[in-house]
Amino acid sequence: MRILSQSIVTLVALCLLSVAQANEEFPGRDSFPLIPYIELNDLYEHFDDYTIVDARSEYEFDTLRVKGAYNVPLSSRDFETRVKELIATHGKPIAFYCNGKTCFKSYEATLKAQRNGVENSVAFDAGIFDWVTAHPDLGELLGESPVDVKALIGSAAFKARQLGPTEFADKAGVDNAIVLDVRDAYQREGIGFFPDVEHTAPLDQSEKLNEYIQLAKTEGRPLLIYDEAGKQVRWLQYRIERAGVKDYYFMAGGAKAFYNALILSSGYRYKPSN
Repeated sequence: MRILSQSIVTLVALCLLSVAQANEEFPGRDSFPLIPYIELNDLYEHFDDYTIVDARSEYEFDTLRVKGAYNVPLSSRDFETRVKELIATHGKPIAFYCNGKTCFKSYEATLKAQRNGVENSVAFDAGIFDWVTAHPDLGELLGESPVDVKALIGSAAFKARQLGPTEFADKAGVDNAIVLDVRDAYQREGIGFFPDVEHTAPLDQSEKLNEYIQLAKTEGRPLLIYDEAGKQVRWLQYRIERAGVKDYYFMAGGAKAFYNALILSSGYRYKPSN
């Protein structure tokens, strides 16, 4: 009996460890414990049984997406109406996705849908990058499918274009720098960090974004971009590279990192240089 008890304890411990590791990999599952989610392999096996909805901006959607997905940005004013129309048209449960495991839009979209009567919805929280890496034939990169996985911008190339919050702020003080806050209204909530020099160009305003990208190229000015958590800009990098802009950087960790590391911890306040 003692041996059996020890075995049960060991089994429970292993299960708890597995759950802890899963939650560490998917932090949103702790933040949204009541939101149902679907794993990558399960969605692949039941791909035709779901209406796939991309909750990111149109810009991100146009860059890299699940093949056949619909784009209903979480920040869109008619989010609820469009989601209900998809349910009425296709009669399938909805699987929302966004950028990846640390992007919470898939959970937030599912929660928003459920609160508006669309209970048959789940979050695909592994995100777009994991999806196209595992199933390139069911993805589209800049309108082309299957996705050439080698054409995906890797972590090293992305990291090479990142600056820490302090370094980003120092570079933003350069007179000719173009500083862009690409967060949507849902994320921004009226708070910017470089009010004297920055421009707001949300990822759902692609024409405005392209204007600043072209301005940086034609005038040879540094282009500095930050988002909410440092993840969304990864897809913007494809357009910047294609446009031929050479001097550009992203803020590592985005607005959250800036706020946490500089304002809360050190009391730093950005002051543009004269």
